[in-house]
Amino acid sequence: MSPTLLTIQTASPAGSIALTAGERLLAELNLDVRKTPTEWLLQSIEDLLDKTEVKKADLDAIAVVQGPGSFTGLRVGLATAKGLSLVTGCPLLGISSLQCLAMQLPFAGLPVCVMLDARKQEVYTASYRWEGGYPHPVTEEKVVGPDLFLAGVVGETLFVGNGAQLYRTLIVRKLGGRAHFAPAFMNLPRAAGAAALALRKWEAGRTCTADELLPNYLRPSEAELNLHNKKKSGNTG
Repeated sequence: MSPTLLTIQTASPAGSIALTAGERLLAELNLDVRKTPTEWLLQSIEDLLDKTEVKKADLDAIAVVQGPGSFTGLRVGLATAKGLSLVTGCPLLGISSLQCLAMQLPFAGLPVCVMLDARKQEVYTASYRWEGGYPHPVTEEKVVGPDLFLAGVVGETLFVGNGAQLYRTLIVRKLGGRAHFAPAFMNLPRAAGAAALALRKWEAGRTCTADELLPNYLRPSEAELNLHNKKKSGNTG
């Protein structure tokens, strides 16, 4: 029987949610608005379920993009997914925001380099290659300056993500005609892509509990850095 999955994506400035039954996309909502997920996420989930006449009790699992991406967005998305999991008893599925973007470029003949803006003149990035109808990672996810990352890129490459859009001039200067770019509307991760990855995880039995699902920040938050610096100053003083 095809599982019914609710998928939440709040890792990027443009958030989205999707409801799927197996490979069938029942509904998807994408929002690129100047609001935090706390202002729209719960109500949007209720609206999506209401419009599709799917009850929370009908859900088989809840998938959520766990990062990397916006620290605030990830915290809200994971907290919402975990809350729904506790209420419904549904297991959870954690999805990479970078692999989610690569999933949106099916059967790409070139290596897919995903770049999400990490601010501080850095990007969250990883590269993928499509094989067997699935984007397989060929590099680890990392946060790095675009200059340093591009120095290691060889051959023709397809770039996607808001980081690729932000640093497009730099990429072209470094790679010239070897650089190719996804259309602008593909530059933010969509819940539908994450749902397709979640289905594979579900079929493989790779679910987890609320305690097991953790955000993937790739680097410490500002609050953690400030706390570390305060402790360091106190120790040296």
